[in-house]
Amino acid sequence: MTGQKSKVSRLSQGNRDFRNRTRRDRNPPDEQKNISRGAPKLQAGDATAQPCILLHSGREKSLLRRHPWIFSGAIERVDGVPANGDTVPVRDAAGNFLASAAYNPDSQITARVWSWREAEMIDKEFFRNRIANALSARHELNLADKSNGMRLIHAESDGLPGLIVDRYGDVLVMQIGSAGPEHWRDTIADILQELCKPVCIYERSDSDARGLEGLEVRNGVLRGRLPDTVEVIENGLRFKVDVVAGQKTGFYLDQRDNRALTGTLAHGKDVLNCFCYTGGFSLYALRGGARSVLSIDASGDALRIAAENLTRNGLDESRAVWQDADVFQALRTLRDQGRKFDLIILDPPKFAPTAAFAEKAARGYKDINLLGFKLLRPGGLLCTYSCSGGISEDLFQKIIAGAALDAGVDAQIVHHLHASADHPVLLSFPEGAYLKGLVLRVAG
Repeated sequence: MTGQKSKVSRLSQGNRDFRNRTRRDRNPPDEQKNISRGAPKLQAGDATAQPCILLHSGREKSLLRRHPWIFSGAIERVDGVPANGDTVPVRDAAGNFLASAAYNPDSQITARVWSWREAEMIDKEFFRNRIANALSARHELNLADKSNGMRLIHAESDGLPGLIVDRYGDVLVMQIGSAGPEHWRDTIADILQELCKPVCIYERSDSDARGLEGLEVRNGVLRGRLPDTVEVIENGLRFKVDVVAGQKTGFYLDQRDNRALTGTLAHGKDVLNCFCYTGGFSLYALRGGARSVLSIDASGDALRIAAENLTRNGLDESRAVWQDADVFQALRTLRDQGRKFDLIILDPPKFAPTAAFAEKAARGYKDINLLGFKLLRPGGLLCTYSCSGGISEDLFQKIIAGAALDAGVDAQIVHHLHASADHPVLLSFPEGAYLKGLVLRVAG
């Protein structure tokens, strides 16, 4: 590709890749349609009593290990008449206090824990303390030295289930995915405005999780005014961020460290970046001295922003090609053409929203990685990722091992990869470790 000008090519208008279908379409894909959205059947208790959730005998074990979710099947009855988002005490079968939790009768995760202390009030001061603690933790990690984009609040891992807050320069993007923070939405926004002093707080409460919680989609300005252009500067690279309609909250902050690693691996290599979105990995590879970079995504809008990002960073456009295509189809075409690469990046969307879809997702992961192995030159590197919470790190490695076996290659793991430090994982909530990745070297 050396000598070709940077461009967005539209070589395929067939089926869109998983990321494009799942993130922006209002008609969910098959795996989302099949998730039960019906309200769980909860046994009503004494309607005149103080609101309380009482668990079946023996179902308190996960709470004693401080896992913050209470599923409907663990509940014996619900006393009182708590409303959606109300804070209620959770007690074991003997009546002993376990936790204070946000209640949602419309979700299979019927309650999410705010606090393990019976005396702690869930009020404005509670949220101020939790948010201040999360901000302090990011400050202590010195993450601002690398980027003005950062995850400030990471839901359960910061003790605020269902709440995501990302910072892009002077703009905060808030995403609410469960009934608890929905109930406290304005209070949370006020505290963020006070503590962070952004020019705008934009709400992107449009994730799939809201449908599972029985909540309506909401997208718009909460506080201040949204600037015409939002930009994040990361390790010296500038990226335009579409906070209104981009994926997640506009950018993949969790891949910051992995993008930087890509820059160190790309020198002198022909690079293929699949599911490239707005070109994060591609720009790092180009700055790192890649000989050529072919970037593929099914979103023409994302690719146009990627091309803008390339220009705004003054990188050599002659080494970059942007292709608007379904990734699965494009990989097969490249294989049939006999194309080969030295470094391939596979960063697909979430194939498995829950563990129930792991088997179907495994086929998708195996397909793209099998094709990736076939497209590598001897001694080449494959950087492969999964952001599916329903796929464990162990299972992901087994899937990739199966793909290497079917491709007839011997591959070594040279790096295990995870989300950046502003996406902490609570030890009692392993589900928070959703992003996992491997860098593999194919034997020469």
